[in-house]
Amino acid sequence: MAVRIEITSPELLGFALQQGRLLRGTSQRQLADQLGIGQKWVWEMENGKPGLLTERLFAMLDATGVRLWAEIDEPIGDDLSGAGGDDVEKLDG
Repeated sequence: MAVRIEITSPELLGFALQQGRLLRGTSQRQLADQLGIGQKWVWEMENGKPGLLTERLFAMLDATGVRLWAEIDEPIGDDLSGAGGDDVEKLDG
C-alpha cells in the first residue's frame, strides 16, 4: 500500500522526503553522498527550513491553484497526525 500526501508546505515536503529516505534505510549522510550535496542541506529540506526556492514554489502553487502531491511507496505508519492528517490518504497498490 502506498501513502499519498498533499504537499501544502515546506514542512510536509520535508516530512515526505524524510519518510521516503527512512523507508529505504538510508541515512542523511548516505543520501547526501549519493546526491553530491551536504548533509546539512538534506537536514534542512527534511525539516522544512524556509528558503527562496521553497517560498517561491509554494507561493506559485497557491497563486495558480495547483496542488502538489507526493506518493511514498510504502506505508509510513498509522500515526500521521504530525503530517497534517487531513492531507494524507492511503492508496492500495
